[in-house]
Amino acid sequence: MAREELAAWLRLLLTPGVGNETARKLLAAFGLPQTVFLQSLTALQTVVGARIAEALQEIPDELEPALERLLTWLAESDRHHLLTLGDARFPSALLQIADPPVLLYVLGDLEALSHPNKLAIVGSRNPTHQGATNAHQFAQALGQAGLCIVSGLALGVDGAAHEGALAAGARTIAVVGTGLDRVYPKRHLNLAHRIAERGALVSEYPLGTSPLPANFPQRNRIIAGLSQGTLVVEAALQSGSLITARMAAEQGREVFAIPGSIHAPQARGCHSLIRQGAKLVESAQDILEDLQLGAPAMPEEGSTTAPDDDLLDALGHDPVSLDALQARTGLDTATLQARLLELELDGWVERLPGGLLQRTTRS
Repeated sequence: MAREELAAWLRLLLTPGVGNETARKLLAAFGLPQTVFLQSLTALQTVVGARIAEALQEIPDELEPALERLLTWLAESDRHHLLTLGDARFPSALLQIADPPVLLYVLGDLEALSHPNKLAIVGSRNPTHQGATNAHQFAQALGQAGLCIVSGLALGVDGAAHEGALAAGARTIAVVGTGLDRVYPKRHLNLAHRIAERGALVSEYPLGTSPLPANFPQRNRIIAGLSQGTLVVEAALQSGSLITARMAAEQGREVFAIPGSIHAPQARGCHSLIRQGAKLVESAQDILEDLQLGAPAMPEEGSTTAPDDDLLDALGHDPVSLDALQARTGLDTATLQARLLELELDGWVERLPGGLLQRTTRS
């Protein structure tokens, strides 16, 4: 994109009083930002009113420094991108939401944004140990089934979900509430680098933007908008995760929630979502079946020969608990759950009441 075109896009959003909604009105009325700034005061007033029309005729003092910073950042790497609302590479899923961002900064692989199967996983910044484990295991299992995991890089469930996706070798997208030249929280600096290598970091905020509290609820609409569904792992009744879930529901996307103890504050948000119609899930397979995403190919019809698999051998032919199976195999929980999911989807393992597992026989 030429310097003049970049400058016009930045100037539009740096103009006092112009946010995403007003910018979209101007673009709809006049076309590209460069054309907006060629309009007369009278023409502008018909769209945005006198105060903003007058502001549009002034060049913001911060435009030149912001433009230089952006040009330097874009030149630093071919993995640094700026997508405008009119860019063909702009995620089509975001065009379907009520308030799409006008500009989208991307650090990483643009192809991650066009991944056909994306699921958001969100939850508490202070999850229980089980909550963090669930986030990691669900993300890993879903990642191994071919999904791209979307979250917000926050502490707790977000971080565990990104880690689970990376452990599966899957793509993952972090939608952040700062400029992409900053990482928040700082302890996720290494995680952010690994996400950029395997997927993408995404922000609608200009470079240099600090982690302002108002930015994080706002970015949640992008997390939900990029994804076919949103899974809430743990959440208090008043939490950003419930905002994400509400936005997902308003956008016509699926909402899933993992139930928890009635005594745990972190479970109350999930229980509230379930009462409101969110789908209760107990395994990654529940999500895959509901969305009809990522299911591995089934054995050929008529095949009755079980695959040569040590895990099937360890299962035996009698019902067994997950703990007992883990003791037999020595596998860590995440690996065991992921391998069980593959066998379950292929029809060789069945989940029984009481949390028991049983090997099945094709006939």
